[in-house]
Amino acid sequence: MDTKHRLILQRHRRNLVTALNPADICDGLLSKGIFTQDMIEEIQNKPTRRDKARQLVTDLEMRGNQAFPAFVECLRETGQHDLAELLQSGDGAHLPLPIPVQPSPIPLPVQDPTYTEKPDRPDLTPPVVLPLRPVVLPVPKPISPPSERMRQNRPRRDSIQCYKMDARPCGICLIINNVDFEPASELKDRKGSNIDCDKMEKRFKALNFEVIVKRNLKNKYIKHEMSSLAKRDHSAYDCCVVIILSHGTEATHNRFPGAVHGVDGPAVPVQIITNYLNGQNCPSLQGKPKLFFIQACGGGEKDTGFEVSPDEAEPSLGGIDDQMDAIPMSSSSDSLSTSDELDARATLPTPSDILVSYSTFPGYVSWRDTQAGSWYVENLDLVLEENVATDDLVTMLMMVNNAVSQISAKGLYKQMPGSFNFLRKLLYFQPSQS
Repeated sequence: MDTKHRLILQRHRRNLVTALNPADICDGLLSKGIFTQDMIEEIQNKPTRRDKARQLVTDLEMRGNQAFPAFVECLRETGQHDLAELLQSGDGAHLPLPIPVQPSPIPLPVQDPTYTEKPDRPDLTPPVVLPLRPVVLPVPKPISPPSERMRQNRPRRDSIQCYKMDARPCGICLIINNVDFEPASELKDRKGSNIDCDKMEKRFKALNFEVIVKRNLKNKYIKHEMSSLAKRDHSAYDCCVVIILSHGTEATHNRFPGAVHGVDGPAVPVQIITNYLNGQNCPSLQGKPKLFFIQACGGGEKDTGFEVSPDEAEPSLGGIDDQMDAIPMSSSSDSLSTSDELDARATLPTPSDILVSYSTFPGYVSWRDTQAGSWYVENLDLVLEENVATDDLVTMLMMVNNAVSQISAKGLYKQMPGSFNFLRKLLYFQPSQS
């Protein structure tokens, strides 16, 4: 499919997932050679109509040049005219007409060969018209670019597919919420973090997760909770989520940067936290997505941003009392014991099926409003609420990145979230049906 048509499908994905009736359209796409029988069966095996529609649109984007016009034609044939008009308009784009249909044959008049025309004799019998077999001119087939032809002939693979996310519950969501720090830690209490915790607890319960909340954990108890989570049997689940709300700092690493502080002061590196759930340490999560959301500073550096033209910026001021989730002048190695470093290097395999979403860029501070919660969690919750029914996780995290990047602390400081993404497939949450 060419880029223009793919962008139109992506632009109207929400409308398609909301209104499309896949059951009516699958046969048409199969008969036109756009989908294979295996693809149709995969769509039909999805549990809900929305899931079927989402899978259909995802597969459609991977087909050839004729997929889009055939899809529009199928919409019209099945009475889904509003969706057809929405796609055909393309916000002003003039799209190609549907796949041409062979014209009906028209007989050509032929005179009787025994008749000799004599224009001076008007009294002669008019010529006899004999019907012959109709002549049908072949309809030329559009020639696809070489790369497109190769794509159509290539066997269908599972490289761009969706994770199974329909278990009930979908998985366990562990939230570690560190608010009250011990005086010896020299870290301030994290006012406003309970707001973040409540939002995430409600959000992931709505996404069919079993939510476990742990508060004010010391360094060793963060590791203990992660170890307990890894020892559970996740065979009946499709996913696992860990959300950590705490102070943070830099740390030496070879895969995932950053570390999060226990309320007693010492920090646990993020790469060790993820290591508990890798395929070797938690076999029942092998091949299943492991998601980590880290609301903590990645270091002590403050970002003042850079100047852009007015039409590129949508400035938004932070709260009245914005605080940092960082410990100033912290050492990267203070929180790492020798045994922890060796353990991480010895047992951490390639981190497939893991995504770590950070509230801020490594090395920089992360801002939190004491009245409204952190910028990152507030926008993550909002984006999930508005887009979870139609968009995949990575797309939604880009929306979060953009929203947070528009905010300024004290009218000066900026923040840029980001992710380390080692997922192999698209991930769509399955919200509870209201």
